[in-house]
Amino acid sequence: MIQYNFIREIAPLAQKAYKEDKVLASITLAQACLESDFGQSTLASKYHNLFGVKAYGNVPTVKLDTQEYENGQWITIQGEFRVYPSFEKSVLGHTKLFLEGTTWNPKQYASVLAAKDYTTAAKAVQTSGYATDPSYADKLIQMIQTYHLDNYDQK
Repeated sequence: MIQYNFIREIAPLAQKAYKEDKVLASITLAQACLESDFGQSTLASKYHNLFGVKAYGNVPTVKLDTQEYENGQWITIQGEFRVYPSFEKSVLGHTKLFLEGTTWNPKQYASVLAAKDYTTAAKAVQTSGYATDPSYADKLIQMIQTYHLDNYDQK
């Protein structure tokens, strides 16, 4: 039940991002569900960061433990994450990241934006370096299929 309530809350924001900026709603929703544990993680529930977006520059931040996959194993590190005032601002920040890339690579997520279907987009998110998890694309695809998130890609 928590899962569907969370999806219903975030879906209009994801659909708006898709209509205005071409980030597939299914990808936005799948990442929000996966990264925030359907809004239940501390980062999401307390700091409104749905996507595990790291902090760069002069923005509000919080340091939290996070799992990263390095050299073939999972490790726990302290990550510095962006703090948002609302879920809406988090979705806007996620969209902006895909549109503008990172400070060191403005085209980092161009392949995600160019994707016409969620499978291609999920693989592009992983190959673009969004997450260190080697199974990240598969997890996004499974999330989309389990909760039929591709239905939100309809304009």
